[in-house]
Amino acid sequence: MTTTRTAPEATRPSLVRLTVVEARKLVDTRAGRWLLITIGLVTAAVVVLQLVYAPDAEQTFANFFLPSLLPVALLLPVLGILSITSEWSQRTALTTFALVPRRERVIAAKLLALVAAALVSLLTSLAVAAVGTLIAEATGGAGGWRIGGTLLLHTAVFQVANVLLGAGFGLLLLHTPLAIVTYLVLPTAWSIVGELVRPLRRTAEWLDTGRTMEPLFTAEMTAGQWGRLAVSLLVWLVVPLLAGLARTMRREVA
Repeated sequence: MTTTRTAPEATRPSLVRLTVVEARKLVDTRAGRWLLITIGLVTAAVVVLQLVYAPDAEQTFANFFLPSLLPVALLLPVLGILSITSEWSQRTALTTFALVPRRERVIAAKLLALVAAALVSLLTSLAVAAVGTLIAEATGGAGGWRIGGTLLLHTAVFQVANVLLGAGFGLLLLHTPLAIVTYLVLPTAWSIVGELVRPLRRTAEWLDTGRTMEPLFTAEMTAGQWGRLAVSLLVWLVVPLLAGLARTMRREVA
């Protein structure tokens, strides 16, 4: 009597595994790898400049940490855009979506990998700020270590929101240069118009992410400030993400 063997049924990769794969993709490409290296170098450069030029009384952990977030926040959206658009610019989308036909799972994994990258950048800023504080203590600077847990939470929201803003533009446009230029120009143009045109100033308080994110660098935020932040992120982050997801689900992979 002969028995027939059936091939084992292929198991669907878990979301955790997909996230690990997408995180690896961030460093596999030359652009992504150098962008991450640049983020680390910029963080270190900000702290070095403060050690050289900042008054001794201002050389504290918080003062090293917070300024290092700003240049990184400019680069993280580019990383978010590259993570999405590289599938189409490098023509790997066909392979990716053939291996994982449910595109929404791939997009979810990409977004989770980007959130992880933003949090790693935050930890990098904390580590570099700690080194700067130790050097400041050894060279006569203030070297204070005090920083609130609420402020750390706010800065985490700040970095995660920035990287997802880039991902939203990448999903919506699916074209690297166009997404980068649009991300850099459109919010900036709106910020300028909202400041110059008086009737729009009230609206700009709710829709200008430059204004609504600014309170995240303080230890306390009011309910009104959280509300304005939520509205601005709804317009500039959630809407592009949802529209981009719908476009990606329908776009033909060639």
